[in-house]
Amino acid sequence: MVRKIIHIDMDAFYASVEQRDNPDYRGKPLAVGYPESRGVVAAASYEARRYGVRSAMASTMALKKCPQLIFAPPRFEVYHSVSHQIMQIFLDYTDLVEPLSLDEAFLDVTDNKKGNPSATIIAREIKQRIKEETGLTASAGVSFNKFLAKIASDYRKPDGLFVVRPQVAEKFVETLKVEQFFGVGKVTAEKMHRHRIYTGADLKQRSEPELVQLFGKAGHQYYLNARGLDYREVESDRITKSVSAESTFDRDKDSVLHLQLELYQVALEVIKRMEKEQFFGRTVTVKIKFADFRIITRSRTLPEVVKDFQQLWTTAKSILRAADLGGQKVRLLGLGISNAAESTNRKSIQLQLDLF
Repeated sequence: MVRKIIHIDMDAFYASVEQRDNPDYRGKPLAVGYPESRGVVAAASYEARRYGVRSAMASTMALKKCPQLIFAPPRFEVYHSVSHQIMQIFLDYTDLVEPLSLDEAFLDVTDNKKGNPSATIIAREIKQRIKEETGLTASAGVSFNKFLAKIASDYRKPDGLFVVRPQVAEKFVETLKVEQFFGVGKVTAEKMHRHRIYTGADLKQRSEPELVQLFGKAGHQYYLNARGLDYREVESDRITKSVSAESTFDRDKDSVLHLQLELYQVALEVIKRMEKEQFFGRTVTVKIKFADFRIITRSRTLPEVVKDFQQLWTTAKSILRAADLGGQKVRLLGLGISNAAESTNRKSIQLQLDLF
């Protein structure tokens, strides 16, 4: 079955919303975040990216790269509102929508509400509607599977539209750097380089057992991706029950200050995952693993869902302070959010059309 998948990715979403709402920010290097010593860039405008400023970069480093950088405090309630607008546009075309975060989603338009056989025309129409209704630009990738659609959406950013058709997919993948593969991060890419795998063509030369031996279960997916294949369906009915992250230290720690610093970094990762999953819960849980591998967890349930970093961090820090560590060294800290206020579950239907 030839499916028709669109991946929509908003362009510098948080920063673009700030530039839309504040004329003084337009055309200038902008970072969403706080210019504090331990601040982190949540998003960077394209003007800031020209200086090497990137999301997740320390604010101090961002300012070194771009001294004229403007910082705008995040307004997550606004981003959520705009994201809801965009998701409603998607649902006008198909119920098979799989959000990856506030600013990107997969759409399966194989069978769509408009009865349009061209996924490319639908993607162009969605981009136009996003521009008209929100004042923001989005990039779109169109292909017959999620892997290729995701790569295609990044191919001509910003405000791009790129199509990877079935007849050219395998050759297209051969030209890609492994860093462009969805799911290949910096660490994995470096490991691939150590094994002289730099491009899709290099990856394609390796057998599936060899890739599994090198990269574990992910090796199966790399083997398929190197051939332009991805059998994953667009999942509109996923239910997230919790979001968490943890950090294992290089050396065991017993200083409360050091533990708070480590927990702060874990909290940054959790809020990032919460935004990606669009999951917001009321229960905050701190996990502590001691040097002797004994594990304790401490939780606190709040009257309202946690939606922003400051609320998450304040609660997590309070839980850690109240925990009785008994002077023992700690080797791991984890943080999780659960107990969502509500969940949604849509049923998925897939049909086939003849035209791509």
